[in-house]
Amino acid sequence: MAERLMPTYARLPIAFERGEGAWLWSSDGRRYFDALSGIAVCGLGHAHPGVTRAIQEQAGRLLHCSNLYRIPTQERLARRLCELSQMDAAFFCNSGAEANEAAIKLARLWGHGQGIAQPLIVVAEGAFHGRTLATLTATGSRRVQAGFEPLVPGFLRVPYGEIKPLERVAENRQGVLAVLLEPIQGEGGIRIPPPGYLRAVRELCDARGWLLMLDEVQSGVCRSGTWLACQHEGVLPEVVTLAKGLGNGVPIGACLARGQAARVFQPGSHGSTFGGNPLVCAAAHAVLDACESERLAERAAALGERILNGLRQRLGGLPGVIEIRGRGLMIGIQLDRPCGELVSRALEAGLLLNVTAGDVVRLLPPLVISDDDAEHLSAAVSGLVATYLGAEPPVTCSPAPRNGSGEARRIEG
Repeated sequence: MAERLMPTYARLPIAFERGEGAWLWSSDGRRYFDALSGIAVCGLGHAHPGVTRAIQEQAGRLLHCSNLYRIPTQERLARRLCELSQMDAAFFCNSGAEANEAAIKLARLWGHGQGIAQPLIVVAEGAFHGRTLATLTATGSRRVQAGFEPLVPGFLRVPYGEIKPLERVAENRQGVLAVLLEPIQGEGGIRIPPPGYLRAVRELCDARGWLLMLDEVQSGVCRSGTWLACQHEGVLPEVVTLAKGLGNGVPIGACLARGQAARVFQPGSHGSTFGGNPLVCAAAHAVLDACESERLAERAAALGERILNGLRQRLGGLPGVIEIRGRGLMIGIQLDRPCGELVSRALEAGLLLNVTAGDVVRLLPPLVISDDDAEHLSAAVSGLVATYLGAEPPVTCSPAPRNGSGEARRIEG
């Protein structure tokens, strides 16, 4: 069957048929701990009862009716997201790439409205914003861009986490109208900028009249330990993009904006056939309900610290480990060598993880894992990394503690 798929992924030789919480079961009945969450998508884990119920109930009423008409559940979702993000308006789409594409179009349209004939958007080295032509141009990876030239003009690239290069752009280039950044670079290797960096960018944008646009596709929806990662520094952008964890597996993205930026799009400026239909909005409401009732931002912050501390205790100082870093449940272990082989080794041990930027083990577990799960994950990953570096024997990902009924424990409060 797989030969009929275009080979856009080097797929691992495994298929999953069901999930529960942080666990997945393959078609041969084996159980795996999911420390990747579908690349930060399933923040509530698998088969979350609230999301399941919302999808079932909405599917029995109305799936789709087009944005040619009012969609009340979409309007309510826009209001909730704007209140959480301090934004004024939302545009709904189907993915993070589409949300970022909307942000880029919004910025260009805003720039032309300011009389800028050739508008420029500043982006960062190591960034990942998507795979459409505009977003892959904004992405700071030649591997992603290669073969798709000519790329879209209108982007300037600066080092991530350094304010001086951005100040030089402000001094020497005309036509800049916006800065597009990830508050935490996910695909780039869980790179967290130094304290004060986002505030400095905000101040420079204010001084120059630029839009600050933050890509929170991976870091948003409580994953970093706050609703948005930019809230760690109290930074308020003009534009925020969301996707991934917003639907817990149902495809939904959002471009949120405030002030003048929220009034740039007019009828005909932009659109989406499926974006924000009743089904995906019902799922997103269920995600927000769970984030609030289960206090998942606070849980992510506490669990992240627990996992980081465990990894540092077990791997800190080990030759070959450059850095162990993270914020909330975005965690990276950078090694001094390529480590893509760890993905298959982890799979053999019953653990799903990811290697990004070539040498960074990336962990993005569900936000609903228990304290026991967090300890279990820290020990299992430490064993795998230590073994890979030749420091200790391999480990297997044995099941985390379960309650007497055999059901995975759900976090309370």
